[in-house]
Amino acid sequence: MRPTAPLRATAATAATTLALLAALALSSSPAGAAVHPATTVPTHVFAPYVETYNGDDPATIASKSGVKWVSLAFLQTAKAGSCTLDWNGSTSQPISSSVYGSSFTALRAAGGDGIPSLGGYTADTTNTELADSCTSVSSITSQLEKLISTYGLSRVDFDVEQNSLTNSAGIDRRNKAIAQVESWAASNGRHVEFSYTLPTNTDGLDSGGTAVLKNAVANHTRIDVVNIMTFDYYTGGSHEMATATETAAQGLVTELGKLYPTKSSAQLWAMVGVTEMPGIDDYGKPETLTTADAKTVYTWAVSKGVDEISMWASERDNGGCPGTAGSDSCSGISQSTWYFSHTWEPYTS
Repeated sequence: MRPTAPLRATAATAATTLALLAALALSSSPAGAAVHPATTVPTHVFAPYVETYNGDDPATIASKSGVKWVSLAFLQTAKAGSCTLDWNGSTSQPISSSVYGSSFTALRAAGGDGIPSLGGYTADTTNTELADSCTSVSSITSQLEKLISTYGLSRVDFDVEQNSLTNSAGIDRRNKAIAQVESWAASNGRHVEFSYTLPTNTDGLDSGGTAVLKNAVANHTRIDVVNIMTFDYYTGGSHEMATATETAAQGLVTELGKLYPTKSSAQLWAMVGVTEMPGIDDYGKPETLTTADAKTVYTWAVSKGVDEISMWASERDNGGCPGTAGSDSCSGISQSTWYFSHTWEPYTS
């Protein structure tokens, strides 16, 4: 994703109690202390991105929009060559319970959670995406384990695009590190899911995204979700964006079927995530996701049983700038505030 473009009641009560206990553990634990996941990602989830790099608090945005789960954008290194993850690439925002710890506590107390995302357009074009920046697989692994332990995570996302799609060494290091973290998590009684967020064409992944997944398979790295960015196609023509989401996802499932031939159709669709960009995307008006499209995407996602609906980004979910393309703070179309959030949040099971 891009900061800027070119880009049930007993069971429920028990779950809430567990979330509150885990949140308390998090808030009282020092940075790096082991905190088991407060929540398991639902079978179906709406987890929009929140622009933490703009100073927004994820829990506040979630509360205002009526959303339970959010994706936090982004973590990266402060400079190329570094092996240290920081929020928003700022050394003043290290991986620590004092940074966003209260946000995770609030999200869990409200019945949701957060999914940190590493990378993003800026990191992927400045060599500050962790596996591009750091040449040590063990150091990458250590940073991921620290991130998971500090916040008690149940899913970590990697937003890989632009230059990071062609950095074969970085792709290999990242997948090797994820595999090592999966082994570490299993030996410590944790289950942590991993997702890749990747750009897409209207008919599925390009060669770069496919290469990322092929390398994961080669490294015996479990990837739970492939979340495609169904916007910014830049084909020179216009698209009906809900239809393009469907064709892009079908293309992804076809490719996943080649990579995971033992999986059933339902299992393949359960690996799919789609990230929409409400309103006018960076390309312009020919790529406009309308409010009607939002309902179509929801119905389609239910019918296919995809894992995740997301959007770039929560801050855009308002009608404050009709006609504007690619804004970080508004959708560019006439809409009620939080329309897309309210439409997609019921997808969270």
